[in-house]
Amino acid sequence: MGAPVNGAVVLFLLLLAGTGAVTEETAPQEPTLPAAGSGSGSGAGAGAAVGVNSNSVLVALLDSHYTELAELVEKALLLQTLEDAVGKHNVTIFAPRNEALERDLDPEFKRFLLEPRNLRSLQALLLYHVLPSRLPSGSWPAAPHPTLSGEDVELASAGAGGMRVGHAAVTRPDAVLRPDGVIHGIERLLVPRSVQEDFNRRRSLAAISAVLPTGAPEVDPRTHRLKKPAPPVPPGAPPVLPVWDAMAPGPSIAPAPAPGPGSGKHHFDGHSQVKDFIQTLLLYGGYNELADILVNLTSLATEMGRLVSEGYVLTVLAPNDEAMARLTTDQLSEPGSPENILYYHMIPEYQTEESMYNAVRRFGKVRYDTLRLPHKVVAREADGSVKFGQGEGSAYLFDPDIYTDGRISVQGIDAVLFAPDDAKATQTADPNRKPPAIVTHKKKIKLRRGKLLEATCQVAGLFGQRSRFASCQ
Repeated sequence: MGAPVNGAVVLFLLLLAGTGAVTEETAPQEPTLPAAGSGSGSGAGAGAAVGVNSNSVLVALLDSHYTELAELVEKALLLQTLEDAVGKHNVTIFAPRNEALERDLDPEFKRFLLEPRNLRSLQALLLYHVLPSRLPSGSWPAAPHPTLSGEDVELASAGAGGMRVGHAAVTRPDAVLRPDGVIHGIERLLVPRSVQEDFNRRRSLAAISAVLPTGAPEVDPRTHRLKKPAPPVPPGAPPVLPVWDAMAPGPSIAPAPAPGPGSGKHHFDGHSQVKDFIQTLLLYGGYNELADILVNLTSLATEMGRLVSEGYVLTVLAPNDEAMARLTTDQLSEPGSPENILYYHMIPEYQTEESMYNAVRRFGKVRYDTLRLPHKVVAREADGSVKFGQGEGSAYLFDPDIYTDGRISVQGIDAVLFAPDDAKATQTADPNRKPPAIVTHKKKIKLRRGKLLEATCQVAGLFGQRSRFASCQ
């Protein structure tokens, strides 16, 4: 009888336990609200579980009048990263005004930030505006401070109780105060060094090609000019070019063509030639500014060496130091301005002073291609010399044949040339500038070929002799 009693007791206990479990499942749960200080005082695990408090500085940023910065934060996919940072510790956010991101920011730099492949650069730039500590205006230090991007930003005090962060002034200190952070309004965007280097690298020729993406251009070995793509020929039509033009030039017509780009035969040491060309500019005198821009301010010297190594030829119209001194700081400080100015002074042909002068004497006006596509520089004969450009923004060939080695030709000019659509060309042109009156180079005698022929005819007439030149007759 003891066994049935024990079985009944066990069955009763099992029924009692099941009733208690059902009671716990059906019991209404009380809603739990996050604590007011959970955003700042809780750990990382609690912050991830509870979420961001409605009184958080991150919510205030998204709802503030700094709409441009809030949109960039959303596009950079940084909401979760900032939520984790706010959950761990107090933060200080530097918010640029909307005008600094809409109108004052360089369009090319803004386009660079919004490209999908540059997402890391955009994230680094935005995290550069967030400090992992609370710094209100009352406890503003004057020392470098680390940011969430890993780089330090310089904090300083300005006159009359002002504050500065990097190169920007704090226009609205303590614009937003919350338990877990503070927001200061600043006048301009802060750009860290790493983002600036990425932007310069993408803008230089090392990352993008200066030619059309359809393929490398072909150079005519007879004229050293860029070949234009031939129009499509319908089936059965005669050849567009005559047979003579289709034939490769022989040794009696022209030297053997140089290996072009993509041929795989890099016989030219372009970097050594560019180095000799830069040293020649320094030793010649009067072209130190151009050499400094080619080597230090830009990477054009390296790119010129690469082009020459691939078989290209270049003619550089080099402005002297007096011409470069007329450039303003704004013209050189804008992103891409030094490169665009010098691209307009590089002709993808090998021209000497004699060849250019013969061309302008024969055709009157010659348009040369430049590396700043699709602009061309116009040359004409004026005052016994070669004049480049049009109107007031023109330049005379001042120092002929500074450097000629068969691949690179350097011709000195007395002004900086600007593209026709560049409105700043009139700011640097000197209306009182006259063509050079003193010729220091011996080759300048060749520039007066018309006067020399006229003098020969007059001398022959004085002695009663019949000139053998057909032009005199």
